[in-house]
Amino acid sequence: MYMNAIRLLALTMIVGLAISAALLAQEKKKSAEKKPGAAARQKKPGNAAQPSSKGTNWPTFRGPNASGVADGHALPAEWSVPEKDNVKWMTEIPGLGLSSPVVWGKRLFVTTAVGGEGSTGLKVGLYGNIDPVEDDSVHQFMLYCLDKKTGKVLWKETCYEGVPKIKRHTKASHANCTPATDGKHVVAFFGSEGLYCYDMVGKQLWKKDLGLLDAGYYVVPKAQWGFGSSPVIHDGLVIVQCDVQKGSFLAAFDVKTGDEKWRQDRDEVPTWSSPTIVETGKKKQVVVNGYKHIGGYSLDDGKQLWKLKGGGDIPVPTPVVAHGLIFITNAHGQLAPIYAIKPTATGDVSLEGSETSNEGVAWAKLREGIYMQTPLVYGDELYMCRDNGVLSCYDAKTGEQHYKQRLGKGRSGFTASAVAGDGKVYYTSEEGDVYVVKAGPKFEELSQNPLGEVCMSTPAISKGVIFFRGQNHVIAVGDGSQQTKTAQ
Repeated sequence: MYMNAIRLLALTMIVGLAISAALLAQEKKKSAEKKPGAAARQKKPGNAAQPSSKGTNWPTFRGPNASGVADGHALPAEWSVPEKDNVKWMTEIPGLGLSSPVVWGKRLFVTTAVGGEGSTGLKVGLYGNIDPVEDDSVHQFMLYCLDKKTGKVLWKETCYEGVPKIKRHTKASHANCTPATDGKHVVAFFGSEGLYCYDMVGKQLWKKDLGLLDAGYYVVPKAQWGFGSSPVIHDGLVIVQCDVQKGSFLAAFDVKTGDEKWRQDRDEVPTWSSPTIVETGKKKQVVVNGYKHIGGYSLDDGKQLWKLKGGGDIPVPTPVVAHGLIFITNAHGQLAPIYAIKPTATGDVSLEGSETSNEGVAWAKLREGIYMQTPLVYGDELYMCRDNGVLSCYDAKTGEQHYKQRLGKGRSGFTASAVAGDGKVYYTSEEGDVYVVKAGPKFEELSQNPLGEVCMSTPAISKGVIFFRGQNHVIAVGDGSQQTKTAQ
């Protein structure tokens, strides 16, 4: 009995020592994770200049501040929608809309325009036809709210009903503008059909008629292409950029009431770019792309801070901010520039002749810009992809080119802008093939993944899931998905 007691005591001491060692190891692990050095070692390439949403919220076109970046969660490298591999859910959205999804918390928002029979056609590919689509059917301009986890439609609202006031391009829709949300309000913009604000459960709070917003080719005014600039919400203001055939302007509205706070007229041809907010210390400015007038305006009162002229005459890409620089590009016409502009710029900072820098411009490439896509800065690299899939990668700080490589075989168009996270960059062709490229200064294509339908919209990312908006469905893709759920 005495020996049994000794053995029991010894066993108890051994177990106690093991538990103590385990607890000590756990505490050391927690302590190491809290150290800045450890966090830096574990961090994926990212854009430290952008505000963090902790990988959850994607509130506007291209996410927080149009950065296109969502780090902090593992993202899929391979999937197949036709084979239902790594697909969480897909929800059919009626009509035709090329707006991108936005996400806040557990909700996803997207817009569409539902017209008559034959009104949903798209012509994708590499071509130059400027003729608009002839369609005089009545459309319902709609805002949808989906459950982010399941894809179930939580609510849908018809913002406007009527024959579209402006025609659309064969690669466009009557719902091109991506909605914006701040977690309390959802703003949907349909150009000539109005600006609408709802709460998170679908109650309309206000609406604004901004007049006829005819965005088309300024050289051939009959070539109507449809409005495409998306709103942004910042500091309680809704900012809209309305560059059109007549009466272009930039304006700010109170997100709670819809009251106009300021309006700045612009001498500008039609553009399809969206505004970006840039914060430098206490200074906040609205930065916009343009042909005659690239520029920065005070967020407080709309006064012009700086301007730059010269570039492509059909500006589409949205400005992005990283590493203390504002990156703006455009194409079409004689000049296709990439500008890296200092946010401290004042006055007219236009480049003269063959200049590639001045007091307001850190560096520029005058023949290397892109037409449709918004550029991406991820880590130290600037990524620029042309319509034909030729991808160029630069050092964002200096403009030095790292590589130029083609995605696909050169027969597909690329309209959707890139997004990135978890060390990967995602490019979607118009045919719906997603090319995954390893982030960094050396080109490495990781995979090609089919969506199974045409895709012209930029995806959203939230908590390790990528949300694609195809011609017919919103599709949620994420690692470990066992089967596809088709929500109604």
